[in-house]
Amino acid sequence: MTRITSKFQTTHDCADCPIRHRAVCARCEADELAQLEQIKYYRSFEAGQNVVWAGDQMDFVASVVTGIATLSQTMEDGRRQMVGLLLPSDFVGRPGRNNSAYDVVAATDLVMCCFRKNPFENMMLRTPHIGQRLLEMTLDELDAAREWMLLLGRKTAREKIASLLCIIARRDASLQLRQSDGELRFDLPLTREAMSEYLGLTLETVSRQMSSLRKEGLIITEGKRHIIIPDFDSLLEETGDDSDGGFLV
Repeated sequence: MTRITSKFQTTHDCADCPIRHRAVCARCEADELAQLEQIKYYRSFEAGQNVVWAGDQMDFVASVVTGIATLSQTMEDGRRQMVGLLLPSDFVGRPGRNNSAYDVVAATDLVMCCFRKNPFENMMLRTPHIGQRLLEMTLDELDAAREWMLLLGRKTAREKIASLLCIIARRDASLQLRQSDGELRFDLPLTREAMSEYLGLTLETVSRQMSSLRKEGLIITEGKRHIIIPDFDSLLEETGDDSDGGFLV
């Protein structure tokens, strides 16, 4: 197993993994985890570093352990369109597909738990637990892609900011095994510059909307990144979604 050389403290024991209950291995039994242990290794990336370019051959698949990555495509004239975020426990790569469909770039410092692709695909054929979980995650990703289309295409600036905060807050609560209601606290992993780029807004607009949410008591900021949502349902009302929402889970 390859050990990463970075400032991140990552576990090498699947049973203690912080994303264990949400990752592709969530349903695996002890013997199946032991098999995954033989084909896994960790990789770390600094913010802004490319993980893989669209069209590149991928010899691995992976789960995001910590940090956030972006999925984007580049058009022939050089314009780039972001098509989604990869948050902790999200899966990178496609079994049965040799090349990446998107550019994957670390939006923050990133740690990934990687599996050698061919052995992973072979294990999928022998291990229904992995295939079942991967299907669930693929369906969740489809819902997330639809939400992202709405987020970028039809929502106001205020709704976009509120939606992004709710998405990250809900994922953080899920990883921490907390209920996503009432007061939520989390560290926002994206700078305002990154938020403006990913949401198609100007930096000034992001700052203005964050200030507005703060003045109205919908969020509280501590330091540069720590966010407190006093009442999650109140912020959720600002996203423009109905009660059934369609958020990342």
